[in-house]
Amino acid sequence: MTRMTIDLPRPSHGRQKPCSPTLLALALTLSCLCLPPAVAREGVEVGNNSAFSRLVPADSVERSAVQQYSQMLQQAASKNALAGKDQAQLKRLRAIAQRIIPFAAAWNPRAKDWRWEVNLIGSQQINAFCMPGGKIAFYSGILQQLKLTDDEVAMVMGHEIAHALREHARERMAKSAVTQGAARLGGAVAAGVFGVDPRLTDGLARGGANLLTLEFSREDESEADLVGMELAARAGYDPRAGVSLWQKMGAANKGAPPQWLSTHPSGKSRIAVIQQNLPKVLPLYERASKDRPASSGGW
Repeated sequence: MTRMTIDLPRPSHGRQKPCSPTLLALALTLSCLCLPPAVAREGVEVGNNSAFSRLVPADSVERSAVQQYSQMLQQAASKNALAGKDQAQLKRLRAIAQRIIPFAAAWNPRAKDWRWEVNLIGSQQINAFCMPGGKIAFYSGILQQLKLTDDEVAMVMGHEIAHALREHARERMAKSAVTQGAARLGGAVAAGVFGVDPRLTDGLARGGANLLTLEFSREDESEADLVGMELAARAGYDPRAGVSLWQKMGAANKGAPPQWLSTHPSGKSRIAVIQQNLPKVLPLYERASKDRPASSGGW
């Protein structure tokens, strides 16, 4: 969302007379008349990225993600748990990602320069993630135990990509640093919200937040649901699959704590929000699905 501002004349220290209220009103009117009409955006509305994310340099977080992702792949390979490039489910995941990723840069310009990766790890965990910089991993458990359709996989993948695009990891790291070191940072924190010197915050990024286990807030999770749903719809995947996905997740997590005890919204809450926002993304899906290509199975 672009914020439109109008720079008004500032009073000088000389003898220039201040602008009269009448002239000021006229200037504002003429300025508004010259502005181009606002363009309504199609899709979901989630506002701007959190200002907290600016406290931690994106480059530092993405470098850390590359290192941790590489270490994870090495550990998986050492246990023969890393899927080979010809494995059918990995080809499926990469084909779905190939269709979603072109729509990522609209949410975060940095995404066009990310070196995207998609890998599959053999594990019974019902889990998937996308680290900053476009490092995606799925665990075989989420595919096998939930028996996900392509549309449901796209919803999961879109959700995880949305976390990276909305810079939720940077936001969580910054909030954690502010909470732990508020006294030390003092007034620098407030200034940082509006663009802090990266040299001051390199230490925060090097603080070692484990991006593989980082938990997001309920607000972050809800936001990722919406952005992910739009990404999937634009790629030609049915956003209504978000409902069946969370029904399956609910059945697989019957012992999960109630919403108010968890960092994740409850399945029922997620389904309600998805259904509420379906009218905003179904037209995107319907247009995209007309020219939906057959899955290439490659990357």
